[in-house]
Amino acid sequence: MKKHRNSSMQQFWLTYKNRPGSLIMRILVILSAVITTGILFSLIIYILVNGVVHLKPELFAWEYNTDNMSMMPAIISTVYITFLSLLMAVPTGIFSAIYLVEYAKRGSRLVKVIRVTTETLQGIPSIVYGLFGYILFVITLGWSYSLLAGAVTLAIMILPLIIRTTEEALISVPDSYREGSFGLGAGKLRTVFRIILPSAVPGILAGVILAIGRIVGESAALIFTAGTVAQVPGSLFDSARTLSVHMYALLSEGLYTNEAYATAVVLLLLVIIINAGSGFIAKKLATR
Repeated sequence: MKKHRNSSMQQFWLTYKNRPGSLIMRILVILSAVITTGILFSLIIYILVNGVVHLKPELFAWEYNTDNMSMMPAIISTVYITFLSLLMAVPTGIFSAIYLVEYAKRGSRLVKVIRVTTETLQGIPSIVYGLFGYILFVITLGWSYSLLAGAVTLAIMILPLIIRTTEEALISVPDSYREGSFGLGAGKLRTVFRIILPSAVPGILAGVILAIGRIVGESAALIFTAGTVAQVPGSLFDSARTLSVHMYALLSEGLYTNEAYATAVVLLLLVIIINAGSGFIAKKLATR
């Protein structure tokens, strides 16, 4: 056992003896992974330690008031806005990516312009999207502060992300899949939906997971469009408050710090559940 270990160490040093740059890169990669993992677990532990002890049944009451500071309306509003935003953005983004990869002429000027546009839109601060949604949906279209205005604004915000991730997932599918399908007599549409899309599902769902994380964690754009009313929305045109906005409102008042920590725990658990569910679905679809 000791001889084997010494042999492994000698092999390791012989590998990197003449390539010190590779050794430095390996150390930096390991160090980055350790630091990233440490920061992640530190945040999770900090939130759990400060928030779990303040979770109370009153925080899950159906109606919000100044006595219970319930987060239940915010939880329901978060689920509503996430579902509506994905319902609008995911089909649009996927079909746009299919056109860019499968139907548009490769290397054309239109494709280049669209790609530059989507990459630029991904870098725009969310508060700019909020201002755009406020001017267009809240004022111009007269939707007021509403669930619909917030959902449409977030759909526009995550659309470039879904287009780019879907496009990269489709590009990663080998051309031999397409050639084999055409060789067997399948048409373009059948090849895309029966061969290409199933192969690209894991990459597409990775983009959807990132989009969900951005929706759930968004506050600035929603303050301008969905408002901050702490109630369960009865229709698409009712104002709503998501968990992130709810947490911001509690902290800004300065009187409900403990409740804000408890909200952070629920928000963390919600993100973990959504991501785990999406990952499970991706694995199931990939193995079919």
